[in-house]
Amino acid sequence: MNETLGVAVIGAGYWGPNLARNFHYSPDWRLEAICDLDLERATGLAAKFGVAAVRSLDEVLADPRVDAVAIATPARTHYPIAMAAIASGKHVVVEKPLADSTQLAEEMASAAQATGVVLMIDHTYCYTPAVLKARELVEDGHLGDILYIDSVRINLGLVQPDVDVFWDLAPHDLSIMDFLLPGGLHPTSVTAVGADPLGTGKACVGYLSMDLPGGAIGHAHVNWLSPTKIRQVVVGGSRRTLVWDDLNPQQRLSVYDRGVDLTAGTLEARTNANISYRLGDTWAPALQEREALAAMVGEFAEAIRDGRPPRTDGTAGLRVLSVLEAARVSLQSGRASRPSGDREPSRV
Repeated sequence: MNETLGVAVIGAGYWGPNLARNFHYSPDWRLEAICDLDLERATGLAAKFGVAAVRSLDEVLADPRVDAVAIATPARTHYPIAMAAIASGKHVVVEKPLADSTQLAEEMASAAQATGVVLMIDHTYCYTPAVLKARELVEDGHLGDILYIDSVRINLGLVQPDVDVFWDLAPHDLSIMDFLLPGGLHPTSVTAVGADPLGTGKACVGYLSMDLPGGAIGHAHVNWLSPTKIRQVVVGGSRRTLVWDDLNPQQRLSVYDRGVDLTAGTLEARTNANISYRLGDTWAPALQEREALAAMVGEFAEAIRDGRPPRTDGTAGLRVLSVLEAARVSLQSGRASRPSGDREPSRV
């Protein structure tokens, strides 16, 4: 059970080199091959690690030394590649998004479950030390009941040719929310408001609001046009509030023992006299810095060896995808939308 596992990286473009590097240096894995339709590009990447470069996916899937594949190709190709790998008995990790529709993502998850292979989504931010610690604090009840979760992801970025700002940036924040919330991200409604001040034909600035079970609310602000760069998530609890600032390496995570306390009673009885403000300490948990992708590939190996779902499994990818699709519907209709295939959350 402690032997290394063989993996092939499918796609040598933007994200493939990062995956290849982390698999190559992981004690859990043997990088066996790089596969890309552009054989010259595959050869250039494969040469860095002394592995084979191939153009044919069938050749990779027929190789008995390959236990798993990591898919880093355009979203529209995730479904056919993953389904072929699953049919071959290979474990699969897929770059976000899981697929380009919830229907296809559901088929991928069902096929993996039926075949008994691991299907994992590469929600990289969920494996950063800060987000892992934040999840630990939420699970331990350190924050109390979650009242709201708010994220900001803005910068002066490239206007993508094939997707709007929601599909480009929001998956990062939605995956973090899904990772932190007990039972995952299950909004009862999604409202998206977007603007295209440049006339690009797609939203370049967007605001996403989600009604969450129990009266909580989730919110994400995404923007390609901001001259300043902000990467921040605030998780407000009934006991404490947590702030993750990804651009502050000295203090990425802060916990505030501050908030509003309301005395028991009816809503009408909760006047200003019944409100007290809690002003406690602020502390920063110690974090052991480690590359998130290294933790991700380690989790992939452990899930395969233990025969269990990974922390970011196919259903996590499906939940994020369902919110993105609901946001698209809301953006088009101008009304709130309910995510398709919504399921009641299981409690952690």
